[in-house]
Amino acid sequence: QKLLHKLGLRQPPNRTARTEGEALALAAEIGYPLVVRPSYVLGGRAMEIVHEQADLERYMREAVKVSNDSPVLLDHFLNNATEVDVDCIADGSDVFVGGVMEHIEQAGVHSGDSACSLPPYSLSDEVVEEIRRQTALMAKALNVKGLMNVQFAIQDDEVYVLEVNPRASRTVPFVSKATGLQMAKLAARVMAGKKIADLDFSAKAKPGYYAVKEAVFPFVKFPGVDTILGPEMKSTGEVMGVGRSFGEAFVKSQMAASVNLPKSGTAFISVRDSDKAEAVEVARGLIDLGFNIVATRGTATAIEAAGLKVKAVNKVTEGRPHIVDMMKNGEIALVINTVEERRNAIVDSRTIRTHALAANLAYYTTIAGALAAVEGLQYMRHGEGLLVYSLQDMHGG
Repeated sequence: QKLLHKLGLRQPPNRTARTEGEALALAAEIGYPLVVRPSYVLGGRAMEIVHEQADLERYMREAVKVSNDSPVLLDHFLNNATEVDVDCIADGSDVFVGGVMEHIEQAGVHSGDSACSLPPYSLSDEVVEEIRRQTALMAKALNVKGLMNVQFAIQDDEVYVLEVNPRASRTVPFVSKATGLQMAKLAARVMAGKKIADLDFSAKAKPGYYAVKEAVFPFVKFPGVDTILGPEMKSTGEVMGVGRSFGEAFVKSQMAASVNLPKSGTAFISVRDSDKAEAVEVARGLIDLGFNIVATRGTATAIEAAGLKVKAVNKVTEGRPHIVDMMKNGEIALVINTVEERRNAIVDSRTIRTHALAANLAYYTTIAGALAAVEGLQYMRHGEGLLVYSLQDMHGG
């Protein structure tokens, strides 16, 4: 915190609490919603987003053991922010940024569970340059020799530092495969005393193609499990797709992760209030591709208000026939379901997601994932088709 302040870099307001009473007082000070996590875990275990004091009280009572030696970390949660991962190599004086990866799912989904694109597919050149500048500042200030990973959040073009790790991260293999740059080998040479200026960074130019990493989940092995993504990491592997456009790379990553994107049929859309404007764009894109749209009443009202054709369908709690009946009858080809992070909203819509999994339907539980899927489907309809590229040609070109 002191280092970031000294460098003039932003981070979300945060505090450390050692008792339940202290956590409640500090939470009120920095404001809800909060990301809460124990200081002693990895992989986002026991990490939650809480929206009000009652949620925090339950979390402190049920989820963690808080003490002087095991404090709880409280961070103000940045709503609707884009998360970015950066891997770099530093030698004490020079810093080489190997990859800037834009997450497809919004901040709040664990970085290990989020799909990501290298290079970024929607960030401006100015924001990417600022991310590179801040990464180099921190690497030099920390006197890193070797690999360093930084996680940023971008909200309204403002860059916030979420986490800095002066070590290799899980994204290093992806960056290496996507760029042709052997990051771990080069970092080991730097740690042994070599200088960046003396090493071969021939692949350091921005690639002329997109690489998309997608997470692979074990949900099919656990019938009835909720597939919604959050701050606890659930994925057990990852795959990669490459293409000349983001859409081509994304659709290949979905195929590699065994997500069967339909080319036609009926799409079901039900989203939280904050996603409704983007849900209209998803519906517009799907209708242009020839899909029919059904939606729960609130979402249907927003889509209809935009002049688009949509059929309203009951939630499970509203009586039959409802959306799960349609899924069981094979009437739905694609499911897009986002919910508020509050527990009751997640429980209410759980059956939609579990039945989508059981029926092997393509489903997205974030609006950003749904928008990316539409872009992938547009490529499948209007692009050159599924082309195969050799890594040698891509890295050489």
